[in-house]
Amino acid sequence: MTTDWVPESCALPTAQRPTRVAEFDQFFTDSVLRAERPDRTRLDLLIDADAVPLGRELAARETDCCSFFAFTFEPAAGGAVLHIDVPVGRVEILDALERRIGGASR
Repeated sequence: MTTDWVPESCALPTAQRPTRVAEFDQFFTDSVLRAERPDRTRLDLLIDADAVPLGRELAARETDCCSFFAFTFEPAAGGAVLHIDVPVGRVEILDALERRIGGASR
């Protein structure tokens, strides 16, 4: 399992990173209906409405260890949009995350 989207500055202990990546991969596989990149620093994910609580919980835990991420949720037809924003200096992390989502989402 690759952790190419995990930045070196991540405060999550190294031993716990593969577990977190697996949790996100499972979330992407089970919940992402569509991914769009409206801006270089933003990735929008349309997710199942039932997945919002899990998405919020994962986002909160990720923000605790990688505070540069900004996760926001917006109601949408057919589910909710999870906006993932990063500063310009972290675009490569968002690029890697987008590649993982493309490989995992349904």
